[in-house]
Amino acid sequence: MITLQQRTIAHFDLDCFFVSVECQRDSRLSGQPLLVGGSSDRAVVAACSYEARRYGIHSAMPMKTALRLCPHAIVRSGDMDLYSAKSREITEMIAEKAPLYEKSSIDEFYLDISGMDKFFGSLKWTTALRRSIMKESGLPISFGLASNKLVSKVATDEAKPNGQLEILFGEEKNFLAPLAVEKIPMVGRETGALLRRRGVETVKTLSEVPISLLEAWMGKNGIALWKKANGIDESPVVPFYEQKSISTESTFPADTIDLQFLHAELVRMTEKIAFELRQQQKLTGCITLKIRYADFETVTKQMSIPYSCADHVLLEKVKDLFKKLYDRRLLVRLIGVRFSHLVHGNYQISLFDDKQEMIALYQAIDQIKNRFGWEYLMKGTNVNAPGKKDRTTPPKDIMPYFKA
Repeated sequence: MITLQQRTIAHFDLDCFFVSVECQRDSRLSGQPLLVGGSSDRAVVAACSYEARRYGIHSAMPMKTALRLCPHAIVRSGDMDLYSAKSREITEMIAEKAPLYEKSSIDEFYLDISGMDKFFGSLKWTTALRRSIMKESGLPISFGLASNKLVSKVATDEAKPNGQLEILFGEEKNFLAPLAVEKIPMVGRETGALLRRRGVETVKTLSEVPISLLEAWMGKNGIALWKKANGIDESPVVPFYEQKSISTESTFPADTIDLQFLHAELVRMTEKIAFELRQQQKLTGCITLKIRYADFETVTKQMSIPYSCADHVLLEKVKDLFKKLYDRRLLVRLIGVRFSHLVHGNYQISLFDDKQEMIALYQAIDQIKNRFGWEYLMKGTNVNAPGKKDRTTPPKDIMPYFKA
């Protein structure tokens, strides 16, 4: 039995993933200040090369601002289809060799290789896997090796670009101590500023702040932060195949062939679970549509898609599936939508050509739904669909669709 103290966790991170894929596609981009994102001056930067970062550019920055900081930067619009395919390619390589892995985002993985020292040596095995990935994919990748997920992730960040770093058991606190507080995951700009105003600039200082004081400053987050500063992280590596899907289905009061009504239901359900995706900061890479006819025959169809959580992107795919699956001669009793192959991510990386207004629109929509309920704000085609009831509260006929 492997205890938490005996664990060995590797964290792999594809360096500047979108940028690396673009450089692989066009070698002339290597070593250049490269921006991946929309080309208009109202778009945002989805990713940038290390050369661009030297000018103060970072992801989510307005493209106009980035180009002002570095006028000679090269801009590529991005290709989520290609990035998603590359991500799946790397996932397959890891799945083939790792005993237990978690895909935490489109370009990050945690591997639990506890006990590997008895056979090959953890560092030796992880190094061999990294070399294999780089050779087969042609992409740079870094890793950190430690006793838990937190320290392994921070070690990866310190090993970049294109490097590796092992933190031996018992050295977690010493490794973290000299780092800036912002190096700790969950310490963003606001939290970092709050800590620095109180004289807390390094992880060592943070680890010495009484846990009760941190709790007074930040509530439960203060307790979690104290644990991280002390190198404590008991969170398990969650097997990728066990990650839950997000889904919903609707059984109609009467069987129907009313296409306007069916399309409105698809819009409503897709918007509902897309909102759930964004709330969980997840992206989906696979959509499944389910139709049950009046004779209880049930059919499903699914498709892999570029990772996304945006209503208008997902709706287009759901409607395509419906067109391919629906038999117009039969009455429909039930329809359902499921999003699976979930990875951690955010809205910005899935929409390279969107302007800041589109991102702001989604943020505003989600704020309204958070405050008043998920059905308070819907597309017009859904609100006035024939046969629709007043949906000021979530309908009772919405139920879990597929099990995890």
